[in-house]
Amino acid sequence: MMASFDGTLCTGMTRDIASRVEQHGRGAIPGFSSKYKTKKLVWCEVAESLESARERAAQLKRWRRSKKVWLIERENPNWEDISARVG
Repeated sequence: MMASFDGTLCTGMTRDIASRVEQHGRGAIPGFSSKYKTKKLVWCEVAESLESARERAAQLKRWRRSKKVWLIERENPNWEDISARVG
């Protein structure tokens, strides 16, 4: 999940996390992420297959914000940018 400076969250999936984080940072992804400037990677997980990644992304998109915050704060309570650790 990517977050903006004000805590707006963007969920999705990618095959190349480093490239996707860089695209978010430049505002190169049209739509929600560029509009809300979601530039900080605050949570991610690795899926075993493309299909399971799609299913998980769809599941997360259905979650309420409070549940997403709970997921982030279990592993990243200060909402630090973790892109250097995973990219």
